[in-house]
Amino acid sequence: MTTPAGHDDELTLPSAPGRASRAVERASIAVFAVFFLNGFNFASWAARLPAIRDGLDFSPAQMGLLLLVGSVGSLVSLPLSGMVVERLGARRTVLAFAILNASGLVVASVGVALGQVLVVGLGLVLFGIGTGVWDASMNVEGAAVEQHLGRTVMPRYHAGFSFGTVAAAGVAAVAAGLHVPVVVHIPIAVGLSVIGVAFAVRVFLPTADEPEVRHATDRPAKGARGALAAWLEPRTLLIGLVVLAAALTEGSANDWVSLAVVDGFDVTDAVGAIAFAVFVTAMTAMRWFGTTLLDRYGRVAVLRLCAGLSLVGLLIFGLADPLWLAVVGIVAWGAGAALGFPVGMSAAADDPLRAAQRVSVVSTIGYSAFLAGPPLLGLLAQQVGYRHALLVIIIPIVLGLLVVNAAAPLTKDRVA
Repeated sequence: MTTPAGHDDELTLPSAPGRASRAVERASIAVFAVFFLNGFNFASWAARLPAIRDGLDFSPAQMGLLLLVGSVGSLVSLPLSGMVVERLGARRTVLAFAILNASGLVVASVGVALGQVLVVGLGLVLFGIGTGVWDASMNVEGAAVEQHLGRTVMPRYHAGFSFGTVAAAGVAAVAAGLHVPVVVHIPIAVGLSVIGVAFAVRVFLPTADEPEVRHATDRPAKGARGALAAWLEPRTLLIGLVVLAAALTEGSANDWVSLAVVDGFDVTDAVGAIAFAVFVTAMTAMRWFGTTLLDRYGRVAVLRLCAGLSLVGLLIFGLADPLWLAVVGIVAWGAGAALGFPVGMSAAADDPLRAAQRVSVVSTIGYSAFLAGPPLLGLLAQQVGYRHALLVIIIPIVLGLLVVNAAAPLTKDRVA
């Protein structure tokens, strides 16, 4: 895919006047909405974790194990997501697994109300499976819309996820302040979310894997054979390495930056929360406005810039003495972590006929980093402290930087 320069920064602009049809513009808004609602569901549960912990009377270690269950559900489902999208098409897959995602959260919230850990665990497994496949399929649709638009927009969709988490956190704060039980708040929130998804997918564009647009000729291998073939493609695996580095860079901040600030600078929890907010704000802003850089300078140059920002930011944060300078490092770190994941999804989907399987592979590699990275960093932090432990992330960032050329857009002679 090639993307011309573009400078329009309106919300619905994932398109430019005269460049895309109304159908494509509507589909772009719908994809943004689906990303938003995915983030909304995730944060609706995450923001009520204190109440969930109290309802189950869990220790921190028990809460960690419970949350791991949901992560494993996502990780197990992601390698199969490509086959599911091939079978159902992106629009049906998004809706079906949004319903599974919401159903899992409803079951888990009922389990909390009943004090039944097994019920909560079952709900989180369903939630994790729904989240994993929903995520992969909406990225496939987002890439298809991006290709029709002829300009970069995937990072803005991922910013939409961040906006959804902020909205859900606000709703959860109100619900907690009013002492609304989890079993009331979450089913209402995710029920409304599913209704929104059902409306949004109606205007999705047909992708190459929609049943109604499939053709018997010029198709790559499907099913398990196609999935295995995608795992053997050097370019796909190298894109996965780029995404893995970005996922570790982002995920480590999500889990540890607030604690690193509190322990490393001996400040209050409120200051740690502000530091996390600074990171999220920098990352979201880069995802929103970085599309102009991508259209002007291309994927490879911008990904190199992001890797450089991440390296500088982590070094400053891990080694600086004054807190204000460490915050500057957090800003660079957040901006650097912003684009690797969404650009990797776009790169994996360059060939529409193979998009589902390749996005499945890259998503699996990326989310494996989210699952395994933070616990390993936690073990290291016990020995050297949080700030110095985070410096280890420099290694995958450098490795991703070395193979970043793999994310260059496919040309006709490179499609395989």
